[in-house]
Amino acid sequence: MDKRKVIYYSDELNDEFSTAKITPRIIDGNYSYCRDSFLAKISRFFCYRLIAAPLAFLYTKCSFHHKIIGKEKLRAVKKGGYFLYGNHTQDIADALIPSMLTLPKASYVIVHPNNVSMPILGKITPYLGALPLPDDLTAYRNFIKALERRYAEGNAVVIYPEAHIWPYYTDIRPFPDTSFQYPVKQSAPVFCFTNTYQKRRFGSKPKIVTYIDGPFYQDTTLPPRIQKKELRDRVYACMKERAKRSNVVQIQYIKKEEDHNG
Repeated sequence: MDKRKVIYYSDELNDEFSTAKITPRIIDGNYSYCRDSFLAKISRFFCYRLIAAPLAFLYTKCSFHHKIIGKEKLRAVKKGGYFLYGNHTQDIADALIPSMLTLPKASYVIVHPNNVSMPILGKITPYLGALPLPDDLTAYRNFIKALERRYAEGNAVVIYPEAHIWPYYTDIRPFPDTSFQYPVKQSAPVFCFTNTYQKRRFGSKPKIVTYIDGPFYQDTTLPPRIQKKELRDRVYACMKERAKRSNVVQIQYIKKEEDHNG
């Protein structure tokens, strides 16, 4: 458990407060995004369905008394895929919660290269659905192809648009509309989930209550550039409203005062 009580920040868009210290690998054109050999499919099933899913349930229930509200909304999309956006406030839990939200659909999560760079776990996370952000143009093309393929297969593509981890943060940080180009291009339905921190009846550690909202659809009467901004704004407003359900401040975030002497 994070023992920090106060964190000072200066940049809501770029500050990172994860305690993990990992040197990320370079994700170039040689990185394999779609691992679909027979052995890879067996490894995916074993890692994702037989190991990760049960462990995710046990970890989030035991550590955070996790509760999901609104999962039935995802059933609006029965056969096709969708994009799912959430707030980024945990290191381990944020890697596990999506798999429980999207079941029985599989989830593929867009992640920082750190997640595929760890000595042992980095070899496993691709089979759990990790899609690391690319570092060059060739890798970007492969990344987009992988996103489009996984969506077309009827899976959930999960995105943390805040990008950086702020542990136990109880508001929604402003995030760009960049990642909303993916559902706009695919004319895909969008959902969001908001992890809130709420008091438990017993114990001092807060529980995580996750609210699911949607579906949101893009306004096709607008140009694509405006579509993604308008879609982002609706998702952001919804998450901001849901974040008000948090009633525990585990870590206080205070903005640093600007130094006007330099």
